[in-house]
Amino acid sequence: MFCRSRIEPCGVCGHRVLVPPLSSTLYCNACHTTTSLQSSHDSAARPRHGLLRHARGWLRGMFSNGGFGSTGSVGSSSSDYRQLVHEDSGRSAMSWPASFPTDRAKKRAVLVGVSYSFKSYQLRGTVNDVKCMRYFLCEKFQFPNDSILMLTEEERDPKRVPTKENIRAAMRWLVCGNQPGDSLVFHFSGHGSQKLDLSGDEVDGYAETLCPVDYEDKGVILDDELNATLVRPLRTGVKLHAIIDSCHSGTVLDLPYLCRTSRGGSFQWEDHTPKSGAFKGTSGGLAICISGCDDSQSAQDTQTLSGSAITGAMIYSLIYAVETDPGTTYGRLLSNMRSVIRGADAFVGFSGPVASFLKRVLSYGIKQEPQLSASEIFDIYRKPFLL
Repeated sequence: MFCRSRIEPCGVCGHRVLVPPLSSTLYCNACHTTTSLQSSHDSAARPRHGLLRHARGWLRGMFSNGGFGSTGSVGSSSSDYRQLVHEDSGRSAMSWPASFPTDRAKKRAVLVGVSYSFKSYQLRGTVNDVKCMRYFLCEKFQFPNDSILMLTEEERDPKRVPTKENIRAAMRWLVCGNQPGDSLVFHFSGHGSQKLDLSGDEVDGYAETLCPVDYEDKGVILDDELNATLVRPLRTGVKLHAIIDSCHSGTVLDLPYLCRTSRGGSFQWEDHTPKSGAFKGTSGGLAICISGCDDSQSAQDTQTLSGSAITGAMIYSLIYAVETDPGTTYGRLLSNMRSVIRGADAFVGFSGPVASFLKRVLSYGIKQEPQLSASEIFDIYRKPFLL
């Protein structure tokens, strides 16, 4: 079973704080300090959290073995690359940093967390978003550790820092040589923005973007590029899930269909095919994007939710929804995620940390609606959510 959230005491004032799974720190709203969770905890709490203690021990092993950190050589030079060829594509060999994973498993993922360290717009939960997602993929959906590429500012290898160049390379690595049966995941946690669309292709008149750590110098990554890089190359029998936790991310993959749902559960697919007729679909595969909010909304950090500043609201709600509803469909997943963020009493009978979390969400009244878009339409209440 995937580990649940737990209550931990602040190391300064003792105030008890709800901490999402896999967190290495907690932020206390009472005394406004941050406490490391690597030290031993209150022994009185241990008997009540045997499963969590086991999970934390497993995680410590992951950290010590480099499972959540850098792999390959540290500080590799820009000339230290390996080549990978697109089979049957007619394209020349493509080069990757030597520290990128060599495992071309059927399940592989790119997880990007951008903190924008030492900036006025710094984010505090994105690195732990990535760590949670990696654990979630490995434990819940059996993704091999060695087929997951992480880009964060904690990485010592400069080729694994989430710059624009590195994110572009990571996206190409993910889809390169994709074959029937492949299940790919692209996760981004960071800032998103909008730019005025001059082509007339965007329904709302704005192009959505992702912001790399160096976007002030190198620029943002536009939805057009995300679509061309991640979506267009997908062959028949291949599926891609993009999980985007950023502001203005509703249509950030520029997929042709956006699912609109009501609180009553009905749904309707909107056609977002560009007026120019530009093709935004796949080469036979399936692309699905679960984004943290609509194009007009902002994504929230967990400091707003639970006072711990560890993960984004979207990632917490996604993990919670899958954990509490095994075998869920896309429709139920979306509904449950929204219920968590709205603070609705959607899971009668649950108590403890999750119930406390829901009450806190309700008290803050967060305005954030996770969205679902896809390269093709389907019945969201019949299609199971599988990565």
